[in-house]
Amino acid sequence: MNETVDPATTRGAEPTKAPVQPRVPSLRPRRRWPRWAAAMVLAFVAVVAFELWEQLAPGTVDAPKAADKTALPPQTIRAADAERGDMPITIDALGAVTPLATITVKTQVSGQLMSVGFQEGQFVKTGDVIAQIDPRPYEAALAQVQAQFAKDSATYLQAQANLARFQTLSKQDSIARQQVDDQAFLVAQTKAAIGVDQALIDTARLNLGYTRILSPISGRVGLRLVDVGNYVQPSDATGLVVITQLDPITVVFTTPEDNLPRIAPRVATGAKLPVTAFDRANVKALATGELTTYDNQIDATTGTLKLRATFLNPDHTLFPNQFVNARLLVDTQKNVVLAPNAAVQIGQSGPFVYVVKDGKSVEVRKVSTGAADAQRTVIETGLKPGESVVIDGVDRLRDGAAIRLVGARPETGGADSARKPRRDQASP
Repeated sequence: MNETVDPATTRGAEPTKAPVQPRVPSLRPRRRWPRWAAAMVLAFVAVVAFELWEQLAPGTVDAPKAADKTALPPQTIRAADAERGDMPITIDALGAVTPLATITVKTQVSGQLMSVGFQEGQFVKTGDVIAQIDPRPYEAALAQVQAQFAKDSATYLQAQANLARFQTLSKQDSIARQQVDDQAFLVAQTKAAIGVDQALIDTARLNLGYTRILSPISGRVGLRLVDVGNYVQPSDATGLVVITQLDPITVVFTTPEDNLPRIAPRVATGAKLPVTAFDRANVKALATGELTTYDNQIDATTGTLKLRATFLNPDHTLFPNQFVNARLLVDTQKNVVLAPNAAVQIGQSGPFVYVVKDGKSVEVRKVSTGAADAQRTVIETGLKPGESVVIDGVDRLRDGAAIRLVGARPETGGADSARKPRRDQASP
């Protein structure tokens, strides 16, 4: 018979065991590597990466530690010989063609423009007739003052004759002394009137001469600014025509103020510094002239100095206000070592070159450079004339690297020579 047990009556009895739960896997993270192990792995990766970079990076003067120089195949390069020659020291600048004289021809008297003595674009010489203004009013004015001059001249002669008679009568005490003195003053007045008349005659002749407008310079005539038949006067702003001198002509160009210490001593000694004018593309030489002078002050806003060079321009290649490239030859270095610009490399310790050794390997050599132009560089120290330097293919070169010159015949040997029978072993 089953009995029901009251939990309250069994307070001192043994407690009932709880049912067994299934085991759940632990969610705690796995144990991590120690920090020192991770640091060692990173250091190993860095060393491997540095070794790879050292093998693949271009050679420099400070990094030529190559363990195995025979690991890389010979690099194909092109070389050129260093040679001895002259290096011109030049300064390149932008400039503009500036005429020595540009004249706006204006009339100096008023009147109707009767004719012009030029065609547009014509070349004229000094003294050629440019235009003719109606001369008739000025001819009439000249005739008027000439007539007044004749009248005053006659009055002067009459006054002189009366003075001579009065002086004779005064010696005879026939007239008063005051009358003689008055006649002398009248002679002086008429003489002064003659001087005024002569000045008026000169002015009238000058104005009459101004009716023929002459060219003040030799040059090229521009477009006509006033047509025939117009009334012209000195106050006109436009003038009649513009004449520009083309031969000789100048080029004004600017250079940084840092170049002044190189230019000023040469000019002070009287040296003739050549200047070559090139076109806008800086390819074609237009004309060659000489440096004339430089400005008396530096432009404070730009830090540049203006220079003027004079050119003979008989064929009118240089045209006013034309933009050109000016090349000033300051000096020339004689008998220096020259190397192609492509041969000079820049490393951490400065410039260096790859020198070809026996046509099979290269040597890294430090050099000191000087002046340079578009093709060559002056090598002051570190290179001798006749030594070959690499000018193409330097990307994968190192000190002592094996090379193969472009155009050189490959050496025969090994498998290639084995395939070819020797002459003494060939079958008859």
